[in-house]
Amino acid sequence: MIVKQTNQKAWFMVLPVFLVVAFSAVIPLMTVVNYSVQDTFGNNVFFWVGMDWFKELIHSDRFHAAFLRQLLFSGIILAIEVPLGIVIALAMPRKGWGVPVCLISMALPLLIPWNVVGTIWQIFGRVDIGLLGHSLASLGIDYNYTQDPIAAWLTVIVMDVWHWTSLVVLLCYAGLCSIPDAYYQAAKIDGASRWSVFRYIQLPKMQRVLLIAILLRFMDSFMIYTEPFVITGGGPGNSTTFMSIDLVKMAVGQFDLGPAAAMSLVYFLVILLLSWVFYTVMSNIGENSSNGGGR
Repeated sequence: MIVKQTNQKAWFMVLPVFLVVAFSAVIPLMTVVNYSVQDTFGNNVFFWVGMDWFKELIHSDRFHAAFLRQLLFSGIILAIEVPLGIVIALAMPRKGWGVPVCLISMALPLLIPWNVVGTIWQIFGRVDIGLLGHSLASLGIDYNYTQDPIAAWLTVIVMDVWHWTSLVVLLCYAGLCSIPDAYYQAAKIDGASRWSVFRYIQLPKMQRVLLIAILLRFMDSFMIYTEPFVITGGGPGNSTTFMSIDLVKMAVGQFDLGPAAAMSLVYFLVILLLSWVFYTVMSNIGENSSNGGGR
């Protein structure tokens, strides 16, 4: 009997990666955990408070309002960008010179840094010098994102749709390109309608990439900070103060390190939990559709 020996030396090649991850992720996280159970008045002097910051956060109206605003924003973003991305991907050509033109056009917004995107839309929406704001004012439409909460929300939403719909488009387009032509030929022979082709061929083949797109867009939208902060600063009032902006105000503006650390941990757990729920639900839907199609 020959006993096969396993070479464990390969783990030494992975060890530097673990050390980098520990340094860049685990150690800062432990620091945040340490701050979340203590209080400080400066001079590097800390006082143990236990779970007081978490209890205060759970009963805080400020946290509840920021969480609801963040949840509403992510829900609106997903409801717009995912269907819009699918429609654009379906309309894009599969062959010819139009393919690289469309792909480059879709990729351009993704290449712009987040702070630049915020600056672009901040100037674009200004009533005095911005093309959008000045045009709407010329038409008699009362639009001012610095004073009107509805205008501020619309500006931030349209900005995010312009910036990130391309990601959904590119992922869906990749899923569509992976479908063999034999499926379309069989559907054509059977006389399937355009809707039937989409429902039974294209959509099932896009489910995996749609899962990735929804997860990425949910996590990105739930953690959004730079763009709305540059455009509105969280205003007018607190109308666009999402959880990320509220966290920065608490940690940097007020220097409440303990409550900010507790909020950051709750923030992280909420994103982790909701992402897991999204993944579980979408995976179950995909498995049920595949089993149904097989029968």
